[in-house]
Amino acid sequence: MMEDISVVYNEGVAPEDRTAPVMIEGLPGIGHVGKLVAEHMIQELGAEKIAEVHSIFFPPQVIIGDGGVVRLCNNELYRYAGEKGSFLFLIGDFQSTSNEGHYLLSQEYVNIAHELGVQRIYTIGGYGVGHFIDTPRVIAAVNKPELSELVTNAGGVFGDGEPGGGIIGAAGLMLGLSAPLGIEGICLMGETSGYLVDPKSAALVLEVLTKLIGISIDPSNLNERAGEMEVAVQRLLEQEKKSEEELSYIG
Repeated sequence: MMEDISVVYNEGVAPEDRTAPVMIEGLPGIGHVGKLVAEHMIQELGAEKIAEVHSIFFPPQVIIGDGGVVRLCNNELYRYAGEKGSFLFLIGDFQSTSNEGHYLLSQEYVNIAHELGVQRIYTIGGYGVGHFIDTPRVIAAVNKPELSELVTNAGGVFGDGEPGGGIIGAAGLMLGLSAPLGIEGICLMGETSGYLVDPKSAALVLEVLTKLIGISIDPSNLNERAGEMEVAVQRLLEQEKKSEEELSYIG
């Protein structure tokens, strides 16, 4: 029988090779900003997959892969250890489908971080504003006041009451749940329309994040995708303007 939440580590990775002082969470969310950032870093650094998380709180479906072969939904933990430092990355297919699941999964992620020696968690997400933005900001939140200056110096901003409804999902809950365990938490949210996958916002978040963790990551692939998305957005805006003009003429 499947457990509510199960964590399966790669048996080929020794326990001492699972630890790191920093965890970066990039689960799917608004604009897929966090997912884009974390997956880009994993690819550029060549991080190694060390664990899978399965849960009944994920959607009741399977993922269809090459040749029509299916697998259960899961989230994954990757680790990089090298010249640039040691980092854990939490990515995956979905967040929870229920409020209860959000809390239980986020607590599990924080517990994993604590067990693996994490001292600071960065959660990454998108801040949907409902319209296209020329120059997105990177809105930040922290679980300890003394972290604010670090974020500001790296280019993050703290908006009064932004986001207005708080931070929903793992990006917010992991900050709150990690504090009692003595783990520092910083959330970086790239402004995005919320309509499309947003690599432009992700590239800006990546810039702030890499300053905070003191490494350099080539942003070329993200910037290229951002350029392609800019063209697509411009076409959408032109079509929308044309439709409005036609309706105005008819009226």
